[in-house]
Amino acid sequence: MIDSYITLLHQTNTKGFAVLIDPDKINLQNLELLINKSIKNHVTYFFIGGSLLTENLTSQIIKLIKKLSKIPTILFPGSFSHIDLSADGLLFLSLISGRNPDFLIGQHVISAPILRKSNLEILPTGYMLIDGGKQTTVSYISNTTPIPSNKPDIAVCTAMAAEMLGMKFIFMDAGSGAMNAISFEMIRGVRENINLPILVGGGIDTIEKARNALEAGADIIVVGHGIEKDINLIDKIGGLVSSFNLNPQEENYSN
Repeated sequence: MIDSYITLLHQTNTKGFAVLIDPDKINLQNLELLINKSIKNHVTYFFIGGSLLTENLTSQIIKLIKKLSKIPTILFPGSFSHIDLSADGLLFLSLISGRNPDFLIGQHVISAPILRKSNLEILPTGYMLIDGGKQTTVSYISNTTPIPSNKPDIAVCTAMAAEMLGMKFIFMDAGSGAMNAISFEMIRGVRENINLPILVGGGIDTIEKARNALEAGADIIVVGHGIEKDINLIDKIGGLVSSFNLNPQEENYSN
């Protein structure tokens, strides 16, 4: 199960690497190359989705991934209309950093009966949008204000609330194409105050930014836009993640 494996990563201080594929931005001619590079570099998961989808390519992308690899496919939906039953799992995202009820619970109510009848593994996730230096599609579409990048205390309290509400994962995201990745201080602050797996994405377009997130305490880093710009980033980050797992960092968290 995806749930238990992500939890195991967290418990054993093993790092994961998720490649985010936006169906509106992927070049289908490069998809097979991306999949093969992901296999070679032991990518943990494919996340598939985006805040706004105008092309109906999700099923086609999942079909090719399943044909060529055994890497699990997890939906990263912007709305209930983005559900595709051919995937392996779905991030059931509640936008806990915002105050828009549609993305806190509204979309979830609409999608619940569809998901109940599906074979998708549902992953209850507290989704925290962090200011990455410019407005992103997710902040515009969700009509929410990101947590200021210099306010780690707000992020910490938000993550603590999600844990107390029973969510199983925290996803800290600066948004696709963010100018700035989430700071070490903010990730570390959240890591030291909760005992849930943490996923971190947005603005990770260099190996240095990936290392920063991993050293701060991310269990899984999520990279999409950086790979869209340079597909060879998969090789660089894959090697980095492998080095962390061969030489695990010592971590002293309050939990």
